[in-house]
Amino acid sequence: MDMHMHRKLRFALVAAAVGGALSLAGCASGQGSTASSAPSASSPVSTGQGGHGSMDHPMDGGPVPEGMVKAADSKYPVGSEVTLTAGHMHGMKGAKATIVGAYKTYTYAVNYTPAGGEPVRDHKWVVQEEIENAGSKRLADGTEVVLLADHMEGMKGAKATIASSTDETVYVVNYTADGMTMTNHKWVVESEIKPAS
Repeated sequence: MDMHMHRKLRFALVAAAVGGALSLAGCASGQGSTASSAPSASSPVSTGQGGHGSMDHPMDGGPVPEGMVKAADSKYPVGSEVTLTAGHMHGMKGAKATIVGAYKTYTYAVNYTPAGGEPVRDHKWVVQEEIENAGSKRLADGTEVVLLADHMEGMKGAKATIASSTDETVYVVNYTADGMTMTNHKWVVESEIKPAS
């Protein structure tokens, strides 16, 4: 191998190592002093599984917004062991989970562009209480809103459009996927859960 080719090969290996290190560093950036982040399944501008994209999602979702009303008669009470059927995030579909909260509200899939990021389609989910000046009535599909939710990096304050909505009971869950434990994950609606087998 000549010297020129050897240098090209060495440069390619160094570039790959640096790129890998930067990717891992991006996955580890946290929100707050105790939260770290996990990668999600789909890519930005996705339409399939909730558009969580390649952005960071904190491992602890934190408290629910003020004003949330607990569901009095939820199908899955707090403490229930369930199986998730939603694939919003990598490793979520089929994961065993524990219900930590059940609420009655309107829940929305939204299209938005995070600050400094690529457009995200069909992000599931954002609740009524995470939308600026949402009021108490269900928002129509196509309504333009401003997000107060900060589930994903660059989401809070982003302009969004309502893609769809549901009035199903919405849940906060703890689950483990790919060796990582997600606590207080927001949100999963009732049709995305089944009893644990």
